[in-house]
Amino acid sequence: MPPEFDLDKYLARIGYRGPLTPTFETLAGLQATHVDAIAFEGIDPLLGRPVNIDLASVQAKIVDGRRGGYCFEQNALLKAALDAIGFAVTPLSARVRWRLDAGAPLTPRTHMMLKVDLPEGPHLADVGFGSCLLDTPLRMVSDIEQPTAMGTFRLTQADGLHWLAAKQPAGWRTMYAFDLVPQIHADYMLGNWFTSTSPLTPFTSVLILERLTPEARYRLVNRRLVIEARDGEVRNEQIIETPEALRSAIDELFGVTLPVPVEDLWARIED
Repeated sequence: MPPEFDLDKYLARIGYRGPLTPTFETLAGLQATHVDAIAFEGIDPLLGRPVNIDLASVQAKIVDGRRGGYCFEQNALLKAALDAIGFAVTPLSARVRWRLDAGAPLTPRTHMMLKVDLPEGPHLADVGFGSCLLDTPLRMVSDIEQPTAMGTFRLTQADGLHWLAAKQPAGWRTMYAFDLVPQIHADYMLGNWFTSTSPLTPFTSVLILERLTPEARYRLVNRRLVIEARDGEVRNEQIIETPEALRSAIDELFGVTLPVPVEDLWARIED
């Protein structure tokens, strides 16, 4: 176990009380409780604050600081836990496709996720894709629909890449494309710097939070709060009208403690 990582504190943070053996049951339990307890959020890039992805910084922010984070933080934390338990984990990276047309050129590698080898075969574990959080690991098998409690997903292969898609009300929507080349921390440092600083990424101009419970998906984009059922079906949608309402939503629905007064955040999204 890395000396700076505290597995017990992480397990307490996510509320996981299941077995700690390197099995699918453990992996699925960790992923489900993680996305329920720790919200995806990109508050720091929006505020122009640095995003540090070394493990000590990630643990201090997310575990000790009641914050969330995005993929480079979230999946680094999950990887540390899986390593400590004894899983065989390979860190990977992907090219995000969520907001793109099918024919759009490939984007840079700006997403981190994990391949976990189990006796049943390799699985994709990912607690950090904020457009459509995954509530359970997926079998790395192509051309089959994989239903979960809160979604339906499918992996395909084309052009030397694996493509992950989610079923949505309007049909299948591609999440990201990836290969199986292992990544090192330096690879993620480059992707994280681009993601947290470039005006070409949404995080520097848009407030994005998401939390996935066993019953609902909560998503906040600037002042638009949406609650979804399975496969992206919208249950409720509202516009947050005041800074205090924004603070309450971030605190109560997403479980995040703001690093600055809510008025500072509101000033970035009020238009």
